[in-house]
Amino acid sequence: MAVNSTGLQFLLPPASLAALANSWLQEDCPGLNFASLVTGSAPAQAVLWAKSPGVLAGRPFFDAIFTQLNCQVSWLLPEGSKLVPVVKVAEVRGPAHHLLLGERVALNTLARCSGIASAAATAVEVATSTGWAGHVAGTRKTTPGFRLVEKYGLLVGGAECHRYDLGGLVMVKDNHVVAAGSMEKAVLKARQAAGFPLKVEVECSSLKEALQAAEAGADLVMLDNFKPEELHPTAATLKAKFPNVSVEASGGVTLDNLPQFCGTNIDVISLGMLTQAAPALDFSLKLYAEGDIPVPHARRS
Repeated sequence: MAVNSTGLQFLLPPASLAALANSWLQEDCPGLNFASLVTGSAPAQAVLWAKSPGVLAGRPFFDAIFTQLNCQVSWLLPEGSKLVPVVKVAEVRGPAHHLLLGERVALNTLARCSGIASAAATAVEVATSTGWAGHVAGTRKTTPGFRLVEKYGLLVGGAECHRYDLGGLVMVKDNHVVAAGSMEKAVLKARQAAGFPLKVEVECSSLKEALQAAEAGADLVMLDNFKPEELHPTAATLKAKFPNVSVEASGGVTLDNLPQFCGTNIDVISLGMLTQAAPALDFSLKLYAEGDIPVPHARRS
């Protein structure tokens, strides 16, 4: 069974994929590659194995890395597949020294992206199992230089990206309010900056702030670091007065306590841990001689 990730690869600009792949390869090998003298450039083939359970994500990045090295990848499983180890995922063919040059970079990227997709899929499953119909989302807490991979992993797992960058949504946080002088001034300036294309979201730490933000014109109110027993009555009061304002719950949400944050008046629940704390999946790339394909052991937890 696979997560519905049909067409998500079309979101990724080819130029960005190529640039990222090139930068990762340059980081790993900025100078002389002495190990290439061991293998030479003879044609070789390798099998990509998944050794831990989860959701497969990151095929476009894996492909881009090996494209830079004139290697060909043949996938045996679609993006979003549920992985049950040990399972053969793909085959890669090309010059031996190029296969090994791309090996670790490609595995790191696939493992990280798949780990995020797996965490996102679990979060979505946990939330929907409560009967909640809102959106599970990531945050902007991503690894510098790796955001495209991590945001893509969220989507493959069935979660929302939230804003991709500062240009995707005007978010007013506590520091903006302090800098502007008041909640009203901060939201007014945000509305002016947003114009008609962008929404304005305001981070709030109390019911008073939430009501002020909605009154000033916020489209979304983030109830930040509220305990569940405080979150739901606050959201209910806010929605009763401002039914068109969307409410996001954020801060302190984990896979274990996620059900406690799901509720009728909550539209979005964001989890920074989906990108900050998701464990990477375990993959290996093994070269083989024709007719001899060794099967690795599953990862031990």
